[in-house]
Amino acid sequence: MEQVTKNMERENQQMSGKGKLSSLLLFIGGLVIGVLLSAITGWVMMPKLMLTTHQSRYDSVEETCKQLKIAIKNGGWQCPAVRNMNKAMLKHGVTFAEPVRIVELCNAQYAKAVLATNPEVSTLMPCAWGVYKGKDGKVYITGMNMGLMGKMFGGNIAKVMGGAVAAEEQQMLKSVIRE
Repeated sequence: MEQVTKNMERENQQMSGKGKLSSLLLFIGGLVIGVLLSAITGWVMMPKLMLTTHQSRYDSVEETCKQLKIAIKNGGWQCPAVRNMNKAMLKHGVTFAEPVRIVELCNAQYAKAVLATNPEVSTLMPCAWGVYKGKDGKVYITGMNMGLMGKMFGGNIAKVMGGAVAAEEQQMLKSVIRE
């Protein structure tokens, strides 16, 4: 009888160990699946998060660009150029059915603050908004999500681009977009 009791205890301990191993494997498997699903979701959502799109208050791309230039100037920034992508691409035999423009905006003090510590982000300067007519006939303004981008870079870029630049861009857009 004593031998049977010892055998049962040994079997219980082995089963307990197997149960712990099964639980651990189940936990690790769930963790891996969770991380993979999070990564896939992030990958799919990133393009939508990186760009912000607003409908213009105006019915034409030209008027929207004109109003953006005014808002940029009133915001204390400069507009180095409004690029006519239709005209530029036509030189290469490419045509667009609707007008597409790129409105550049720059604030020299913010550019200096970022480039002094992170010259590699010069590829993102000057800031720009795309202005175009959508398939629905409405005019849209799309730009980089500076707040999110700044947070992703961290450090000084987060402070300047994710802070002041993002806030001032939003302020400039207020008079041009539908809310």
